[in-house]
Amino acid sequence: MKIAHFSDLHYSPDNLVESDRCFGFAVGDAIDQKAQVGVISGDSTDHRLDAHAPSLNALATQIHRLATAMPVLMLQGTFSHEPPGTLDNFALMGGAHEVFIADRVCQVALVEGRFTASSGPVFSPEELGEIIALQPEVVFTCLPTVNKGQLAASVGALAAGTELGEVLAAYLAAAGRVNRELRASGIATAGVSHGTVNGCVTEHGVTMAGFDHEFSIGVLFEAECSAFLLGHIHKHQFWERAGRRVAYPGSIGRFHYGEEGDKGYLLWGVFPDESDSLLIPTPSRKTLCIEFDGPPDMARLAEVAAQTADTFVRIRWHIDEEHRQLVDRDAIAAMFAGAGGLKMEPRVLPVVRSRAQGISLETTVDGKVLRWCELANVEPAPVVERLQLLETGDAEAIAAAILERIDLEPAPRTLRVALESMATAELVAAPVIELPQARAEPQPSSLSWLTDDLFAA
Repeated sequence: MKIAHFSDLHYSPDNLVESDRCFGFAVGDAIDQKAQVGVISGDSTDHRLDAHAPSLNALATQIHRLATAMPVLMLQGTFSHEPPGTLDNFALMGGAHEVFIADRVCQVALVEGRFTASSGPVFSPEELGEIIALQPEVVFTCLPTVNKGQLAASVGALAAGTELGEVLAAYLAAAGRVNRELRASGIATAGVSHGTVNGCVTEHGVTMAGFDHEFSIGVLFEAECSAFLLGHIHKHQFWERAGRRVAYPGSIGRFHYGEEGDKGYLLWGVFPDESDSLLIPTPSRKTLCIEFDGPPDMARLAEVAAQTADTFVRIRWHIDEEHRQLVDRDAIAAMFAGAGGLKMEPRVLPVVRSRAQGISLETTVDGKVLRWCELANVEPAPVVERLQLLETGDAEAIAAAILERIDLEPAPRTLRVALESMATAELVAAPVIELPQARAEPQPSSLSWLTDDLFAA
């Protein structure tokens, strides 16, 4: 059974160009590869979309195009990305084939191009007998996103994080008993879910480890599916056991800075006892990271900017704190106006002032003092002498030595001696300089305004 597995399309106004280019390529390639069924494992949209939104119209167009060539199964993803009820509209987008919406926990058999769902979480014994008799092409075990709010209401908020994994493990174990019978009857089985596997790696290289994730690898293999098709993590990765495989295709396109690896969809070959998958890369947006040890080189940036159309560009540089204003960020933004996105990440190096550089490397107090004297341009001998005196002598001996040294100093001149020496000094007569007398101009009387002509020109 050849299955085309897509995930995390994230159609939205901001992602429309990237999503539609990549998903459109993937749909066309899956049709060319003659895939027999298409599976979208959650997060077809990025958030709630208006009915008249171009992104919703573009997604519906691609779903209809895919359904014209093969049956399509769409799984409910994260509620913040796909609000409940969003996918119901896509059930109307079928063409020559049906579009089945898996928005509840169930098992679904594909029989001659038509989907038949279980009445409960798994096929009952009566339903299972009928399904085995029909010999379907494949049976899907569908586990859409679980509403943690409803789980918290039933088991409590504190226990919801860990109880979720136990609830899902119990369901997959029950589904495993059904899948074991199906595989024994020569029927291919595949699980489809949307969630986090403990220990998986995100698109930014971060390992997801914790007790609140939905799945563990062991639990997924206990479902006894030949293949398990996952969504939610944007990085392609897979795990194998005894010929069976669990895999994420990753997101269909590159929607964030720094995402690692190729983007694409998985082309599965699913058989009753084994499975295999191949990542088909899509023409996703590229990421370019430019780093400078110092200030950015504007000439180099101008050269690179001409080749960054529809590219995520990240520019990093290191610069001293006192020179940070020399970088013209507006000019850089203007250069990369045609890029898919631009992020500038300067690292400002703070000014570090050290009073005694290297003093911490000395292992003795004497060494530290000598280092300080060297940097402070201080004569080291007296300082070291006093340091040794403090280390070896006691307080009384040090005080006595200082007093003795003071007694040996010559007595300073007193004020009386200084005055007597000044009295005996010869007096020198200063020359007399005669200055010419200035002639004073007669000043008008302060009452002259009474007799003057106030209106004279």
